[in-house]
Amino acid sequence: MQPVIYILFSLVMFMLVQLPVKANSSPGYLYKDSIVISKLLTSKKYKIKIYPGASQEVLFFTASGEEGKVYQFFMFDVDGNLVKQTQIRNKQTTIITNFNKGCYTFEVFSDDEHIENGTLTIK
Repeated sequence: MQPVIYILFSLVMFMLVQLPVKANSSPGYLYKDSIVISKLLTSKKYKIKIYPGASQEVLFFTASGEEGKVYQFFMFDVDGNLVKQTQIRNKQTTIITNFNKGCYTFEVFSDDEHIENGTLTIK
């Protein structure tokens, strides 16, 4: 009888390990967020990267181009309200956190030059 109990216990543990769990989840959430990024305008002059972390709970924003440049990142909700704003210098990276599920647009500027834009979907 012990082998049967061991097999059942192993099966249950395997199933529990396989469930993706959101890190800051409240009861009832048994899934991991996913972040989809679509760029609409990209610059050939600057190298802008916006990408999710492995946990799909943060965004990384990095930029490189001309020395001394400052890059601004703006994130807007579907109503056009500014929900996130950050800036970095050339060849730096920052982390963007604490956003809700939904659809967003983003814009990247350097000085008054519009460098990149696109959409972010957080599911």
